[in-house]
Amino acid sequence: MSQSSVFLLMVGGQIESAEFPDFDDIYCKYCFTFGPDWLVTSGLDEGLTQVTKKSRDDRQQFVWNFPLDITFKSTNPFGWPQLIVHAYGIDAFGTDVVRGYGVTHVPITPGRHKIRLPMFVPESSSQLQKLTAWILGRRPEYVDVRVLAQGEGREVTRVRSQGFLTVSFNVVMKDMKKLGYDVIPSEMSTSVIPETVGGTSGGTKDT
Repeated sequence: MSQSSVFLLMVGGQIESAEFPDFDDIYCKYCFTFGPDWLVTSGLDEGLTQVTKKSRDDRQQFVWNFPLDITFKSTNPFGWPQLIVHAYGIDAFGTDVVRGYGVTHVPITPGRHKIRLPMFVPESSSQLQKLTAWILGRRPEYVDVRVLAQGEGREVTRVRSQGFLTVSFNVVMKDMKKLGYDVIPSEMSTSVIPETVGGTSGGTKDT
């Protein structure tokens, strides 16, 4: 594969903060998922944040500012990388339970982006299963979180919204135009950012 046939996508940023008003002591796991034509050339495609407590002010935020740093190369945009974040906390029985899942594409334009991800958790399919899960301390979870980045099978999963998580991205691209892909210049990307639909598109302005 010649260098002229690939482009680079360099992604920095942070898992900044989250809002889970009903909980405390939260940490996050994250991973990037991407198509078969993509390769990681440097950085980490998964990681684990520190545990943090809810702030005692009116915002009641969990703050991590955990760094993201990864570089991809690819021959085409199909399978554009997505970031999956899953937050965990400790329940009344001292068991780690999932507090929320969130997924978003890496922004498709260079520059700085901040995304507020709506988080969600899977629900038990019946009241009996819900009660059993609570008694046993085994809440519904995804066996493989990468399924969240796929459309297939998602429609049969019952979920409910729970909290929000803020992620910032610094995106740099190289040789995209050489391969015929036009992107918005970085000086425009802070004001022209596509809206997020269900937490899976390029990004949103801060609200």
